Amino acid sequence: MAISQRLMALGLTSAVALSGGMLVAENEGLVLGTYLDPIGIVTSCYGHTHKALKLGQDFTEAQCLEQLAVDLSHYNARLLALSPPLSQGEHMAYLSFIYNVGIGAFTRSTLRKKLQNDDRIGACKELKRWVYAAGKKLAGLVRRRQSEFVFCTRNLAYVRPI
Repeated sequence: MAISQRLMALGLTSAVALSGGMLVAENEGLVLGTYLDPIGIVTSCYGHTHKALKLGQDFTEAQCLEQLAVDLSHYNARLLALSPPLSQGEHMAYLSFIYNVGIGAFTRSTLRKKLQNDDRIGACKELKRWVYAAGKKLAGLVRRRQSEFVFCTRNLAYVRPI
């Protein structure tokens, strides 16, 4: 069964959230246990973080999908509360982004300020600035932000490459 079908079975119903969930899963990758992320945060499965996680824990694929579904529902609700109405592409991109950087960083970001000021293209371009972790530019974040940028700019007015 595909990840999207499994997420639907776990109660994630929004088509956009499902699509955004696929983008998150693709970018995060699956680890059936805990590990340290690039900045030293104990993380599990599809990039799930929680203060109760400890190194050495193992999870089944079903447990990881449950974590992902719960996390996506939480981040999706916060994204919708903190943003103006979004296009499908923006929604997918920003759900992946907020899942990765967290609600606080999104809330304080220039990206969100531009989004609130209806500078949709400028907001999408801000994604490409978020490629550093612990002061180091990470190739994985560069790829992720490029992917998010492509989704973000779908159906928006002409976007000059940056």
